[in-house]
Amino acid sequence: MTFDRGDRGDRGDRGDRDDRGGGRGGRRRCDICNSKPLVVDYKEITALKRFLNEHGQIEGRRKIGCSAKCQRAITTAIKRARHMALLPYTSEHIRLSGMNVGRPAPARR
Repeated sequence: MTFDRGDRGDRGDRGDRDDRGGGRGGRRRCDICNSKPLVVDYKEITALKRFLNEHGQIEGRRKIGCSAKCQRAITTAIKRARHMALLPYTSEHIRLSGMNVGRPAPARR
């Protein structure tokens, strides 16, 4: 025994959906993407610390909000700074050196 539900193609919009679309809105770009030409210098340690988490790992592209091209430039600069001993490799190095890495903590009220 089968039930015929009719043609579902003729229903149209139910009226409960917006026409605005979804998602988070417009495209968000980081400061490095907006600066032309795209130059990330490995000697700018304070700028590179923003892209590391508290363990010294490089943050992901989606968390930073950069394009893939910008993320590659940031990663290369961080690796060069680590090789020159300007940035630490591990959280153990961070703990021993006392270096503040990562984004600054939000101000408490």
